[in-house]
Amino acid sequence: QVQLVESGGGLVQAGGSLRLSCAASGSFFSINAMGWYRQAPGKQRELVAAITSGGSTNYADSVKGRFTISRDNAKNTVDLQMNSLKPEDTAVYYCNLAVTIVKPTTLHEYDYWGQGTQVTVSS
Repeated sequence: QVQLVESGGGLVQAGGSLRLSCAASGSFFSINAMGWYRQAPGKQRELVAAITSGGSTNYADSVKGRFTISRDNAKNTVDLQMNSLKPEDTAVYYCNLAVTIVKPTTLHEYDYWGQGTQVTVSS
């Protein structure tokens, strides 16, 4: 069983910054890709940023140059530093982890989602 706990959302004015954090706990073999998604009201969930186990990153065009994703493999955490926030960044943000679990003697990869954290950017 893997648990994800997100923190760091809130209300901020346009141009401000927020830092989201997601911590994984439980029993697993390894954490592979880690990412942040967001879902605004009436819209589909979209990928914001992702980072591989090797540290390669990928960003949505709308956040390039403003957001930075990072991970701490020792602490099993993934962070999203969000700068120069815009009202259109308002959404519920979810962390997503691809986790490898030994079950019972073979490796299986599963996707896990955080509970979501609200980010609201006022104009």
